[in-house]
Formats: sequence, structure tokens, C-alpha cells
Amino acid sequence: MRSMLHLAAVAALGFWIGSAPAQAPGYPAKPVRLIVPFPPGGSTDTVARVLGPKLGERLGQPVIIDNRPGAGGSLGVELATKAAPDGYTIVLAAAGALTISGSLVKSPSFDPLKDLVPITLIGTSPFLLVADPSLPAASAREVIALAKARPGRLTYASGGNGTAMHLSGELFKLMSGTDILHIPYKGSNPAVAAAASGQTSLAFADITSALSLMKAGRVKTIGVLSKERSALAPDIPTLAETGLPGYESIGWFGFLAPAGAPAPIISRLNRDTVAVMQLQEVRERMTAVALEPWPSTPEEFTAYMKAETAKWARVIKEARIAAE
Repeated sequence: MRSMLHLAAVAALGFWIGSAPAQAPGYPAKPVRLIVPFPPGGSTDTVARVLGPKLGERLGQPVIIDNRPGAGGSLGVELATKAAPDGYTIVLAAAGALTISGSLVKSPSFDPLKDLVPITLIGTSPFLLVADPSLPAASAREVIALAKARPGRLTYASGGNGTAMHLSGELFKLMSGTDILHIPYKGSNPAVAAAASGQTSLAFADITSALSLMKAGRVKTIGVLSKERSALAPDIPTLAETGLPGYESIGWFGFLAPAGAPAPIISRLNRDTVAVMQLQEVRERMTAVALEPWPSTPEEFTAYMKAETAKWARVIKEARIAAE
């Protein structure tokens, strides 16, 4: 669950929303396009369709969803970087396209830190480390001890080379000083199934892929990868508290606009989006698709993007990961 610091930040945002002066006179004068870099029907698209109408009500103009899937979410983000910086195009972008892909490819077509301006973080979804039920380890500490006793013999599954799950595994190895073999699969669901069937010792996966097998007892849950326990699974301890202090890897996404968008418009979009995210209906619908609301100021989002970009660039370099 969120810390008191997070709760204080949400309260502060609420105060800011109520006390901020009117800004961006005349905006918006026409519909706002919200680019979603994923196909219809997924959790990110669902959240966009929950937030869009409510945000439109506050703006006084429709928010039009524009699904532009491709390249792991990077195609839609790149499209947003090329749009006019007038506040009429925003993008709901995920962590991979914003903080990982730039370090994976040799010649990235855009730089999120230069070509986009953050509006607010939207939500986070927990990642999990699960294991073959027969693995003689039930915590991060025991997995690390077992891996050190059997160097190169344990394996972990991920949803593919260069994915957030792959990087989560490599971060685990770097921080714990272990040698665990990575086995990539085509998606998070088959990765979890590999651990359930004993094809791999472990699997790094998102909570939606692992939940049904966890409930059925077909995989052993080692821990959640966030720094603090997730409100979506409060009974699952973190890796940080069970043997790997400081470890964190989470899925997240947020609203951004093309670089150069006027500050008053960014402030207006932030204020209205955060207000929408405080609605009980919105929070419940986000939770239903395994997402925790995570509002922020533009400055907080910018700082977080910078920290995450540096963190994953180091992991990619030290683990010698390259895009396929």
C-alpha cells in the first residue's frame, strides 16, 4: 500500500487543485486528442476511456481517443512528439517507451526527456516474482542463497528480450550478485506458465498474468517488485523487505504533451486530470484492471522519468542487453 508520503502528496495535490488560479484562458476551444499507443481493450486503453470522458467534462470539450499501437508503445509516443505543441494532442505513455527503449536501440527516433513535457503520472501496476512450486525458496533472501549455491543453474522467464520483465530480472541479478539464466517467452502469460510447469525456476511477470495461477496455487509467490506493498495485493511482501533492500521495478504510465506546449495549458491539464483521478468511480475502475492511481505534479513526473531513465540505462549497459 502507499506510504504516508504518497498520501500526503495526494492531499497536497488536492489543495493545489482547489487553490490554483485560473489559467490558459480560451483553452480548449476544440476537442483534445488523446493518443493511446496500445490496441483497444487492454488495461491502458481501458483507463484512457475511463479518464477521457471525465476529463472532457472538466475541459468543456470532448477528449477523443486515438489508438496507435506498435513498437511496444513507441509508435504512438513518437507520433505525439511530432504533433503541434498547442495542448490539443496528449499521449498516455508507458514506462517502456519513456525510460527503456531509448537505451535499447542504437538510434532512437525521439528523446522523451527532450521531445515531451510531462503532465501527470496516471497509474502503476505491480510486477511479481513467482517460482516453480517445487523450488526450495520462498523469499528473495532464499532465492538469492539458492542461486549462489547453484550458479548458472537457476532460470527465470520473462515476456521477451528487452521487456520490463527482462530488465526486472537483470536488475535482480545485478543487485544480488547472482547468476540466473534468462529464458525469454512471447508474452507474460507463457512466462508465468513456464514457472508453473517447472520449465523455469522463476518468472518475472505483471500481476494480471500471474494472478489466476497464484490463486490456484500453481506458482509460488516470492514477492512484489515495488518498494512498498501494493494495495492490489497487500498480503504479498516486497523483495525489498524479504532480502533485497532497495529493489524496485514497477509498471507505470502517464499523460504527456509535445515539448513546447505552453506552461498554463500543462497546468490546466494537470489540475483537471488529477481532479478526475480523485473521483471514486475512476479509482474503482482503475483498480478493477489492476492499476493503482498515482497522480503527480509535472515536476514530480519529470524527476521520476529522469531517475528511471538513468536506472534502466545502467542495467541495460551492465547486462549488455540489446533490442532484437
